[in-house]
This record gives sequence, C-alpha cells and structure tokens, in this order.
Amino acid sequence: MKAAYIHIPFCEHICYYCDFNKFLLKGQPVDEYIEMLLKEMKMKTAAGACEKLNTIFVGGGTPTALNEYQLENLLAGIREILPYDGKGEFTFEANPGETSEGKLRILYEYGVNRLSFGVQSFNDRLLKKIGRTHRAEDVHRTIENAVKVGFSNISLDLMFGLPGQTVEDFRDTLDEALSMQLQHYSSYSLIIEPKTIFYHLKRKGKLHLPSEDAEADMYGLLMDEMEKHGYRQYEISNFTLPGYESRHNLVYWNNEEYYGFGAGAHGYENGVRMSNYGALKKYIELLRGGMLPVIEKHPETKREKMEEEMFLGLRKNEGVSIRHFREKFQVDLSEIFADAVKEMEEKGLLEQVDGHIRLTRKGRFLGNEVFEAFLLG
Repeated sequence: MKAAYIHIPFCEHICYYCDFNKFLLKGQPVDEYIEMLLKEMKMKTAAGACEKLNTIFVGGGTPTALNEYQLENLLAGIREILPYDGKGEFTFEANPGETSEGKLRILYEYGVNRLSFGVQSFNDRLLKKIGRTHRAEDVHRTIENAVKVGFSNISLDLMFGLPGQTVEDFRDTLDEALSMQLQHYSSYSLIIEPKTIFYHLKRKGKLHLPSEDAEADMYGLLMDEMEKHGYRQYEISNFTLPGYESRHNLVYWNNEEYYGFGAGAHGYENGVRMSNYGALKKYIELLRGGMLPVIEKHPETKREKMEEEMFLGLRKNEGVSIRHFREKFQVDLSEIFADAVKEMEEKGLLEQVDGHIRLTRKGRFLGNEVFEAFLLG
C-alpha cells in the first residue's frame, strides 16, 4: 500500500446533503477517538511490511473541527506511526470559516502540503439553504490565511444542481472561484442520498431541484469555463493546473490499494475490500480490547477487479489503458467487454484514443449509464 485515508467523523453542524459517517462534535469522546485511531494505525502497519506511503488524505466529517491540541495530537501521531517521509502528498480537508490561522500553522508545521476546502457555493443564500454555516467572505479570508502560512496547493470543492440554484447562480460561483486562481477545483452534482435531511424533504415534496436540462447546462458550463481558464479536466469532476492533480484520488481511480483508518473508513488491502464499524462506541471498544474494528471484508474476484478497473478508470479523462489492462489481468479488455464497448461507442459515449478507451464529452454527461454497462452481472 502506498496510500492512506484517515477518517475524522466529527462536525460542528450537519449539512443537509451529507451521508458520510459523521457525528456532531459536542459531547463526543474526541480525545479517546484520536487515541484509538492512532492505535489502529500502529496495529495495521505492524502487521506486515508497510511500504513507504506516497499519499495521506485526512477527510471527514470535518477534520478541522478538532481543536488545536487535538490536531497536534493527531498529526504528531500520524507522522510518528505512518511510513511517510514528507515528500509525498499530504491532504487535509478543511471548512472555511472554522479553520483558524492557528490551525493552519499546525497543519503546515506537521507536513500537510495540500488543503481541500468544502466551499460548495459563493452564494450565501444557497449556502444557508444547504445547511452550510460559512459565508463567501469566510472563504476568501481562510484562503488568504492559508497562503500567508505557506500553502501553495489548495483545492476548492463546489456543487451544482442545488435546490433553487440557477445556471446563472452557478456561473457566478465559478467566476468567483476562478478569480482566486487556485491550483485545483472539484465540482460535483448534488445527489440525494438516503438518511439525509434533503432525502426526507424530497419525500415530502418540499425540495425543489433544478431540471435535468439545467443541471446538464451547469456541467457543460463547468467544463467550458475550466478549460477557458487553463484548468485541465483529468476526471469527471476534477480540474487542475499542470502538476497539481490529486495524487491520492488517482489511487482510487487507478484501482490501486490503500489503507482506510477510522470509524466507517473503507480500505483495499491485498485484494480485499474492507470497511470499519461506523459507530464510535463499537470502534473504540474493539480497539481498546486489542482488536481491529473491521465489520466487513470482501475478497475480490478477478471479475470484480476487472469491472472496477473499467468503471473507476473511465472516470479519468485519459480513460483505461488497453495495454495496462492486459498486463494486469492477463486477458484482453476487448475479449471481456467487447459488447459493452461496442454499444457505448455506437451511442457516442466512448472512444478509443492513443491505446486508451475513454469517455467522449457526451459520455461525461452520462457517465453512470456507461459505468453500468461494464458490470458483468
């Protein structure tokens, strides 16, 4: 494994669209959680020869909801336990408005070299509507502080297809985001997930979303504006200046293995997909007793690995390498997926370029339809 994901499941507030494993911070056993999280890292890395890590990604929840003392504890432990020499990519998710200059300095001092800010929109009306507590001015202030501290690799997450959002609203958000001239942008369409506040509102008929056509117009606008401003689209939802791709996320899209640490975290180790208990009490209890907090293990079949190679790899703009597929699985891609490739090419959703099978521009709008075609059943 050359990558590690670390989950911090605490939030100051719950966003209306979020279905990640998370808990309101107040009254939670945060210090004990960090202690057990570091214990999990020790147990896993001691269990086998651990390669040097190239990427670490701390996500949530809201990792920056931790106080400065807790952040120091967490980061000191990560640097002591994990085989990371500081030369790779070390990403920390952060919330605008609650990431103080003091917290930013701690992150920087412990070797975090990439920040990913959950901005979602620069429209204060929409931010309130989706349950975010920061406002547009908080984003500018936090980014200014991050640059002042020394960060030079910053990504913003944006969303489109939000309740009450128009194409012009999204254009305004893009204009403001791009005016900041940052290194990387991600932008995702809103998906209504079960067990979220939006899911319950939608079931009651109280959630008014943009039409499919309006959402498609927003995605088209996103691709056009990013290209116009010199950002290369390298994945369905991700845009970068040269050399600032998210190396950690490429581990997922390249179908490579990684550690998953923390409550509810997922990992992929030695051909086995695994997930941890999401409940804090159970997670802490198991580790206190010297046991790993794994709730589920799924050894992947060759067929499953090939399917994942396709539907993860096709998310990337370069697509799936025909040669790499053959070297990895000892079988030709065309032999396994001939029907799916033919059908998607005839629909104008896939093309073959430079030894790769990749989505066309039209295919990027209909990615899920393409990915489903590669499930062998």
